[in-house]
Amino acid sequence: MEEKPQYVIEMRNIVKDFPGIRANDHINLQLKKGEIHALLGENGAGKSTLMSVLFGLYQPDEGAIYKDGKEVHIKSPNDATALHIGMVHQHFMLVECFSVLDNIILGDEDSHGGWVTKKKARAKCEELMKKYGLEVDLNAKVSDISVGMQQRTEILKMLYRDNDILIFDEPTAVLTPQEIENLMKTMKNMAREGKSILFISHKLNEIMEVADTCTVLRKGKCIGTIATKDTNQQKLAEMMVGREVHFNVPKADAKPGKEVLNVSHLFVKNPYTHKETVKDVSFKVHSGEIVCIAGIEGNGQTELVNAITGLENVKKGNVVLNNIDVTKKSIFTKIKNGMSHIPEDRQKYGLVLDYNIQQNMVIEQYRDKRFSNHGWINFKKRKEYSDQLIKLYDIRTSQGSETITRSMSGGNQQKVIVGRELDKNHSLLVAVQPTRGLDVGAVESIHKKIIADRDKGSAVLLVSLELEEVMNLADKILVMYEGEIVGSFDPKNVTIPELGLYMAGAKRMKVDENGNSLGEGVEKEVATLVEGGHKNEEIK
Repeated sequence: MEEKPQYVIEMRNIVKDFPGIRANDHINLQLKKGEIHALLGENGAGKSTLMSVLFGLYQPDEGAIYKDGKEVHIKSPNDATALHIGMVHQHFMLVECFSVLDNIILGDEDSHGGWVTKKKARAKCEELMKKYGLEVDLNAKVSDISVGMQQRTEILKMLYRDNDILIFDEPTAVLTPQEIENLMKTMKNMAREGKSILFISHKLNEIMEVADTCTVLRKGKCIGTIATKDTNQQKLAEMMVGREVHFNVPKADAKPGKEVLNVSHLFVKNPYTHKETVKDVSFKVHSGEIVCIAGIEGNGQTELVNAITGLENVKKGNVVLNNIDVTKKSIFTKIKNGMSHIPEDRQKYGLVLDYNIQQNMVIEQYRDKRFSNHGWINFKKRKEYSDQLIKLYDIRTSQGSETITRSMSGGNQQKVIVGRELDKNHSLLVAVQPTRGLDVGAVESIHKKIIADRDKGSAVLLVSLELEEVMNLADKILVMYEGEIVGSFDPKNVTIPELGLYMAGAKRMKVDENGNSLGEGVEKEVATLVEGGHKNEEIK
């Protein structure tokens, strides 16, 4: 009787080179049936490259891949799909103007007489949604659904093709805590059914919760593979970065100074749905303090920040920056008046992906006398400046300042933006999810730099879905629910479960025009969240 192979996937001595860098250096990886296997490493450690080799997006320069004990040659994603290997990419591969259903079946459509038929596909999708708890409107356009729903669409694409080896590349980087909890449950259910999962993540708590095994990469090399039951978050962090990591960055008490940002009775209307997404929001941010907007995604935080920074029009109200009304001023004027902005969507609003790093580093300052003279760019000075920030922010590149930004990992793209915005001369830093997609070492470093920015006298408006980040960095926490400020807290005097009640709309308090609390919270009859259906007592 033929012996059953021990591994469903085995990658042996995989080498992948790019100009100027070896991304994968003789890496070995084994995946068992029904196992959740985490892949951990710093930004640019080679995790996504390795998974792209397995999915057929890249061809290895050396090494071999085995499926069920037999060597396979995966020359394209079509080959991977034929072997029942699927992948959810860090940046989703969806056609925004197509419906959810059309995206799921794209490339695998049923047809009759030259016409695409969707009846069977729709029935199969509905069955999969019910089975795995992945509810999404199949008729909705992808451009109109939340990031969490887009990820569900990507997962359904894999399941629709009957994939049993599932690759998740940073699946929780853009999700709310409640969506993350749902995804963890879904992954465990899939593993129990015999599907095998490769899970790339920087979030150690998620790895400890959901993974059976963890392989750690550092600078393209495999540091080791360990069962999660035999380790802890601190050990994994040290394996990943090669040094001790501090999860909570110490900071002194805030010393607020002059008023820098004054948001007064702000209303914002969604230009597509014509619904008010921000309703009568008022608060102030002073120099030397970090004010954090917390809330479940989709409660108006994005629209609020877009209105403040100039990415969206204000229906009513005022935004005053350094005593100048900038409500209807251009983005360039706001930058000149002292605003730095780390945007929520780094690829859409933060970078020109086909520019190199040095071009992106000075994209808002190219008219500065340091980098140009009478309209002529000083390329030498620009490169020197870019090289300096690459070193300071530990940005991993293949060709230094000449590296095309699109070719970099998501975490290193984020570091480019963070470095540019923090180094720029500013009095207000608007930071939205500043550590999204960053490893624990980079998170520690960025948190230190944001606190140092505050201590130098900058006003910081932080928007984060990571409650641990909120509690670690904020001097004042404002909670948004359905477009309104429903709570104002000192992080020293509030717990995460208490914040969760306000985020879910179960409690609310009166807040004055300065963003200060006017009293205790009032209980409300709110049973569930907008997405995910979690009851209030389940909020963590």
